[in-house]
Amino acid sequence: MSQTTLSPEALRGALSRLRSGRPASGLAGARAAAAARQPVHTVYGGAHLFKADTARKLGAVALAALAEHAPDVAAFARAFGLPGADELPEEGAGALALAAARDGTAEAPPGRAAGPTGLARAVYARVLDKLGREPVEDLRIDFEDGYGVRPGDEEDAHAAAAAREVALGMAAGSLPPFLGIRVKSLGDGCAERSLRTLDLFLSTLVAASGGALPPAFAVTLPKVVAPEQVSALADALDALERALGLPAGAIRIELMVETTASIFGPRGEVALPGLVEAARGRCVAAHFGAYDYTASCDITAAHQHLAHPACDFARHVMQVALAGSGVWLSDGASNILPVAPHRARPGGAPLTPQQIEDNRRAVLSAWRLKYGHVRRALEGGYYQGWDLHPAELPARYAAVYAFFLEGVDAAAERLRSFIERAARATVAGTVFDDAATGQGLLNFFLRAVSAGAMTEGEVAERTGLAPDELGERSFQAIVARRSA
Repeated sequence: MSQTTLSPEALRGALSRLRSGRPASGLAGARAAAAARQPVHTVYGGAHLFKADTARKLGAVALAALAEHAPDVAAFARAFGLPGADELPEEGAGALALAAARDGTAEAPPGRAAGPTGLARAVYARVLDKLGREPVEDLRIDFEDGYGVRPGDEEDAHAAAAAREVALGMAAGSLPPFLGIRVKSLGDGCAERSLRTLDLFLSTLVAASGGALPPAFAVTLPKVVAPEQVSALADALDALERALGLPAGAIRIELMVETTASIFGPRGEVALPGLVEAARGRCVAAHFGAYDYTASCDITAAHQHLAHPACDFARHVMQVALAGSGVWLSDGASNILPVAPHRARPGGAPLTPQQIEDNRRAVLSAWRLKYGHVRRALEGGYYQGWDLHPAELPARYAAVYAFFLEGVDAAAERLRSFIERAARATVAGTVFDDAATGQGLLNFFLRAVSAGAMTEGEVAERTGLAPDELGERSFQAIVARRSA
């Protein structure tokens, strides 16, 4: 028989030191975050422009940009630099019609034999389908930078008008799955204006909708520099929910991390946990604002971009500080938009061939930049980001879908092998996996489903996981079930 030295009584003192109230581990937090759908982006637009059908209109603009600059699989693959794009033959605009976006058809993930053509077709089909079916996942009605400083009566009118449009969108079913507003900062003399806009918007919306809010409605708080600002917003939401007859805690808070003070506090402590705590359970996301943040670091405008080392540092602090908390992280925006520099005026002369070429180069260059920014964020563990223009949507979805579909075969083989060997260390090809890798492999597929790159059925087919096993969202639980 096995012999031990310490009795249960002897271990009791050591075990009693383990407190049950500790924060969740990184793996547990990752599983919790993956269990809920996180939008792949947030689209920001000025509040004065918002209409009930804004999301549909943005999708139409995105499809038009594809029709003009990437009308077939080969042009699409070259536009974004998909693997093997240069090997694809010119196919012509009829190779995969834009009508596929309205048919709801999307090709299955490519297999190894499909090669670059299969990948390009699968990504292209999914992008077209997405832009026709659900072009916007999260929309923020912006009363801050995308709106500007306006006379008080004008902002009052826009707050009420936007709220009524939201109510119309709720009735028509035309809103995106996630929606919210960004108010002005609660610092720099804007606090009273910010809270007035919040009050007007919510009061008008509740009256126009019969007492309802859109699902997952959030208020985004910009330029946070102190926990007191977050607490003030939480206090205002408490009061508004009581006065308007809304369930307590119904309105969520998102924090903008765009100042050095939101990274480190005045005594050098990491500030983010305190900011999240000040929201009293309402905080669901932290969004990185690259340009305000780099400006606060005294970085000149010519060098303010998402790939700056200062941004990498801030994003990593956000990850470390909020790991396991369940708070979603979002990257910032690209500052070069895919906008054509030349436009033909009604009744005027048509664009010259040189102007048409200038337009094409400008859009493709911005698309490539955006694609690279999104891909870089995904590789760094940021699965959401900002979009500021509808023509950015093709690049966003192309990068997200390609990221997951490129790696599906290797990840599926590793996960299948690892589970079949009951979580012992394995070697798949030249890759060594130990137990710490299992949840990461599973999270790859959970994230792929959440992002819309794959369906649960496609994941089950590739990995051998039954739907109920995938629903466990826990590698350890899957292995325990199979071992039993």
